[in-house]
Amino acid sequence: MKKLIHIHIGQLHASREPVIIETVLGSCVSVCLYDAVERIGGMNHILLPGEADLKHFDASARYGINAMERLINRIAVLGGDRRRIIAKVFGGAHILPAISHSNGMGRKNTKFVFKFLQMEGIDIINQHVGGHSTRKVLFHTDTGDAFLKTLPNADLNAFLRKELRHWDRVRSMAEESGEITLFN
Repeated sequence: MKKLIHIHIGQLHASREPVIIETVLGSCVSVCLYDAVERIGGMNHILLPGEADLKHFDASARYGINAMERLINRIAVLGGDRRRIIAKVFGGAHILPAISHSNGMGRKNTKFVFKFLQMEGIDIINQHVGGHSTRKVLFHTDTGDAFLKTLPNADLNAFLRKELRHWDRVRSMAEESGEITLFN
């Protein structure tokens, strides 16, 4: 049975040994990289596009450029060849309806990853990005297989409608006239 490795925001893992790497994504993006000849794979969990602020470099893998370079380098150290690496990309959902889709972090993360992989000459063989769903990704480092489960999000619009109905009820109750009792 394969060992299960769970990664969080700003983390990555690569392995020559058969393991399953798991993460849960909203607007974050994970890139699964795989060298089929050496059977080495890895995954990262990117929070923000771009690179880390050097004043806060301890969490550098939260940033796209750092997470991608570190994952590629880790695979190379394990014996992988960057010329053979292929990619699968997941995440980048538009989770917060209060932010416009064009300014959403999911879209920015996805755009960054696609541009980075194109510049590095790494082919994307599969992707499941965008939309509004949270995703759980399981990546097998020895086969390159990735399994995806979309998770239900709280229906924010339904929640808002329910809250507004409650507010209207409370307000109408407060406006109703009733008896007043004065205390001396």
